[in-house]
Amino acid sequence: MNGLSVSELCCLFCCPPCPSRIAAKIAFLPPEPTYALLPDLEAGPVLAGPTGTSSLRSRGGGVEGRWKLHLTERAEFQYCQRDLDATEVFLTRSSRGNRVGCMYIRCAPSARFTVLFSHGNAVDLGQMSSFYIGLGTRINCNIFSYDYSGYGVSTGKPSEKNLYADIDAAWQALRSRYGISPENIILYGQSIGTVPTVDLASRYECAAVILHSPLTSGMRVAFPDTKKTYCFDAFPNIEKVSKITSPVLIIHGTEDEVIDFSHGLALYERCPKAVEPLWVEGAGHNDIELYSQYLERLRRFIGQELAAQHA
Repeated sequence: MNGLSVSELCCLFCCPPCPSRIAAKIAFLPPEPTYALLPDLEAGPVLAGPTGTSSLRSRGGGVEGRWKLHLTERAEFQYCQRDLDATEVFLTRSSRGNRVGCMYIRCAPSARFTVLFSHGNAVDLGQMSSFYIGLGTRINCNIFSYDYSGYGVSTGKPSEKNLYADIDAAWQALRSRYGISPENIILYGQSIGTVPTVDLASRYECAAVILHSPLTSGMRVAFPDTKKTYCFDAFPNIEKVSKITSPVLIIHGTEDEVIDFSHGLALYERCPKAVEPLWVEGAGHNDIELYSQYLERLRRFIGQELAAQHA
């Protein structure tokens, strides 16, 4: 029956887990913060918020003021101070009341496209900052990213509902703060980041969508033989991807040990707007970026295919 054993079905239907519990168990591994936001004194006074803190490494405080990024050694930043200075950080607020840490990197100031990047489950903005600079420089795009609730300086607890509220807040901030229109925004989700990416893309049209090592749903990760989407399933990408009206590039490693390659293939087959995918032979869950075809496919997709559509 849908690939589940009798004992598993009895467990699910007699004591069905709520989606938030499925999500918490399989998806969220927030690291110890690898960065802090320090007051930008040159830009004027910062309102410290109710905790009275003058920095935001802790998760209290408000969203007002101007901030500078301070990275800890754990962030393993690979670039120079000039690159760090070109990185703008700020705070916004989600519809669920959580503070959301945001980062905007002008990798290519004259670039047409900005990538709204939703990262994986065990990293934060500090750890991703070097990758963002390198990626944006190589694909000629600016990069905008954010931390999920409970990650980095973002408040609240990680949950499926908060994921959707967090990316909504990031989308609105990117559009209102920088005046970037949807036709110039590429939504990029990696691993768990494909969940908010697919949800947002199913509701808003944008330049394109990139799904990197995506999952079909939480139940299908926990029980690989699951064929049906249950009412208590978490992260139902497989039910939303058909609603996306923008071009979708799916990238997956054939030897992914965390989210099986079959997830990427299933989403590709379900998505009417899918373009030629990138199946990286021999790649796992966390090393696709090390293969030359990764950047080659991104450059062709963004620099040629999208550019031709928007010419």
